[in-house]
Amino acid sequence: MPELVALACPYCGESIELVVDAPAGDATYVEDCPVCCRPMQVAVETNGTEISVRVRTGDE
Repeated sequence: MPELVALACPYCGESIELVVDAPAGDATYVEDCPVCCRPMQVAVETNGTEISVRVRTGDE
């Protein structure tokens, strides 16, 4: 079941929410910030019970 995760955009610093499909397992993808529209790299890691989501700029 997809989960809603609250994060801060690495560009503008605004609070954003991303929908993460945890059962799909680990993933890395690019998604635009809904506030400033800049492309963020999103990394999702799961260990079965916990989800870790990190966002970073494209040049990190």
